[in-house]
Parts: sequence; structure tokens; C-alpha cells
Amino acid sequence: MKTIGLIGGMSFESTAVYYRMINEAVRARLGGLHSADVLVHSVDFQSIVDLQKAGRWDAAGERLGAVAAGLEKAGADCVLICTNTMHLVADAVQAAVKAPLLNIIDETAREIFAAGKRRPLLLATRYTMEHGFYADRMKAAGLDVVVPDDAGRTLIHDVIFNELCQGKVLETSREHVLALIEAAREQGADCVILGCTEICLLLDPENLPLPGFDSTAIHARAAVDFALGPIVASKAA
Repeated sequence: MKTIGLIGGMSFESTAVYYRMINEAVRARLGGLHSADVLVHSVDFQSIVDLQKAGRWDAAGERLGAVAAGLEKAGADCVLICTNTMHLVADAVQAAVKAPLLNIIDETAREIFAAGKRRPLLLATRYTMEHGFYADRMKAAGLDVVVPDDAGRTLIHDVIFNELCQGKVLETSREHVLALIEAAREQGADCVILGCTEICLLLDPENLPLPGFDSTAIHARAAVDFALGPIVASKAA
């Protein structure tokens, strides 16, 4: 089993989900009392949010790059940034280590494309929805990302930071977000990306107006496939 390195704490709510999902998947694959070989460096999220608000993405990249290097030195065979937004600095993080960075955008795009979907609605932080890094990388993978209007983007951003990252899951917010998905469906979106690692706390990807792709679960599965090797379907005799 290879060792998985997690850059967490952004927020710790979703990092806990990663830890649970990864370990549950390893136990399901190997049985018994098996669990994942995981290293976690959980940063102080407020320090990262301060850099985001100040537009100091270079400094944020240096910070997370140093964390990644520490995980690699401690024995991590791969690194995951346990947040969509901070993949804005994914290149800087990858440059700091020799171990592969498993990119949440690439992994999510691969699953969407394989499912035959091409026009996903992206629900995420304002940084992820409005900076070009996410949509551009999805476009290179053959996907045409759409986002809510300005009011919808504000709603999603506020729900993430003011509620989900602080452990609050509100039914009223769930209803508002479902309405955004329904509106996007009527405008031609063919699926929805839960593009913030906390959104899975609010929405069940199996119970949405559009087919849902949970980036957190996808990223966690990618980590387990890296650690154990992908599951290969057996051929019929």
C-alpha cells in the first residue's frame, strides 16, 4: 500500500470527510481491519482565507507547496489538496514535490466525460467559479462548464464559508441550491459538479434535479486507486 498525503484543514469539515471516505474504501477493498496509510497536514484555514481575500495566491501557493514538501519528506507517495479552490495554485504545489499531485479537477472531469456528460453546472466558491483555472482545465478535457448568475454565485459562496465550513447545514440553503440546479437544468446543463469539498455535506449527489458528481468522493477514490491500484474488472470467460 502506498502512502497518501493530504493537505487538509480547508476546511477541516471536508478533510474529515476525505479521511473517512479513504479509509472506508480501503477497508471495502482489503477487508478485515485494514485502513489507509495516510499522512495529514491540516493547516489553519483562516490564514489561507486571509491570503485568498487579499489576492495573494503566490503566497498561498508557497505555503501549500511547503506543506506538500513536508508530507513528501515524511513518506507520502502522492499528495492531494483537499479543496477545489486551492487548485488555483496546484502548479506551484506540484513544483514543490516529486510525488504526483492528484488533481481534483482532472479526476472529476474524467468521471463526467466517461459518463457521457458535457455541460456541467459548477457549484463552488466564487474563486473557483470566477477564476478561469477550473473551467479552462475542464474545457481542455472536453467539458463546457456553466455557473450560476451573480446572485447564485454569491449564494453558493456564502453558504460554503458562512455555513458549511462552520459546521452548519441548513435546510433553507439546501432548498435554495436545489432551485439553482433546477434553473440550470432548464437552461441546458446536463449534470452538476459539487465543486467545493464541503457541498457534499449539504447535497446528496444521488438525489438532485441533475446527475451529480461529488468532487470530494471522486478525489478520495482516486487516492485509494493510487494507493492500492485501480480495480480491474474481470473479463467474462
